[in-house]
Amino acid sequence: MKKLTVAKKDACMACKECVIACSEAFYKVFDEAKSCIQITEKKDGTPKPMVCVQCGKCAEACEAGAIKQNAKGVYMVNKKLCTGCGKCAEACPFGLMVKAEGEATASKCIACGICAKACPMEVLEIKEA
Repeated sequence: MKKLTVAKKDACMACKECVIACSEAFYKVFDEAKSCIQITEKKDGTPKPMVCVQCGKCAEACEAGAIKQNAKGVYMVNKKLCTGCGKCAEACPFGLMVKAEGEATASKCIACGICAKACPMEVLEIKEA
């Protein structure tokens, strides 16, 4: 299984280079709402990178059958089948499914590694399990 992981949890500086890289790669704009990775805060105020764990809750919620798991274990959105209803985003327990306002379809982390490459602290990594 291929997935994005937080390798160095305490190294994140909340610089948001990962967030920028994700939104720019897929939407050609820097918009935090269009990024499939988010930086939140722990109870103590330190940054906490949030990444998709490929749990499949989005696929279960998709009535159109637009979200399927590929051979590497990554859930992918088929944009041709996606109706843009947003039920997948509502179902995501981590708030990482993106159904951006004005966009016709939903999107999610595909474990591409663009965010990991952008991180100056090497907080993120793609793992094959």
